[in-house]
Amino acid sequence: MKELTIISGKGGTGKTTLCAAFASLARGKVLTDCDVDAADLHLLLEPTVRHRENFIGGRSYRIDGDLCSECGDCQAACRFDAIYFENGYVIDSLACEQCGLCAIVCPDDEAIVIKDAVNGEWFISDTPFGKLVHARLGIGEDNSGKLVTLVRRQARRIAEEQNLNLIINDGPPGIGCPVTAAITGVDRVLIVTEPTLSGIHDLERVSQLCKHFDIPVLLCINKHDINPINSERIRAYCVANGITLVGEIPFEAAINQAQVARKSVVDFNCGKVSGIVARLWADIETILK
Repeated sequence: MKELTIISGKGGTGKTTLCAAFASLARGKVLTDCDVDAADLHLLLEPTVRHRENFIGGRSYRIDGDLCSECGDCQAACRFDAIYFENGYVIDSLACEQCGLCAIVCPDDEAIVIKDAVNGEWFISDTPFGKLVHARLGIGEDNSGKLVTLVRRQARRIAEEQNLNLIINDGPPGIGCPVTAAITGVDRVLIVTEPTLSGIHDLERVSQLCKHFDIPVLLCINKHDINPINSERIRAYCVANGITLVGEIPFEAAINQAQVARKSVVDFNCGKVSGIVARLWADIETILK
């Protein structure tokens, strides 16, 4: 079984657009959307949810006023100023980091009430292109990478049960914990970048992250023709850092029309871009074998 994660140093470079196209072109695969903070692959794949579960990724803390002696030990110990006094001690759920120190120092048995917290939902869906595992993090909930790991684990389980040989992950942007959770242990990472200063800066950061975990990197430059000088800088960076440049996609206004129609760029007439993306996937598929 092979696993490919598509990421970008910044949002808006086109990774989900490419992932939707690869979903249409690839055979024997399971798809995931690991960008659980702002999942949008489902907008193009139009999934039918077959299974859904709550995601419990943390705990909630509350002070039971009937059991609390108001000694103030919890407030004194809290390093996040999450506990305040207002007709009794109260824990601010937004400031609380769920470290549990308040429960340790509290001398009153069971005055600190600890419960599992529902932080979001995850889904297994059918799409015209196969199974999709995706998730939705709750508003304001912390994304430490646990939900991303759960999504990938479910995708691997489905692939093993159905004897499928490929998992394609639409990864999150940036270099934080969710990205680490989306790339560790995969066979290849495809970085999608654009020839802008912010695109180059974030490409450098995310490629260094992949290098740290010793994951082979492929690179695609999207809208390469909007700034030829910066595109050349990206090519030089690839040569200097041993990164395989697998494709360059020109700007094409019809891609926006495809997105409005909720179609991938290979299932909608996007001019020469449709053929370029099809050849790009053929090359990546050969590399993955």
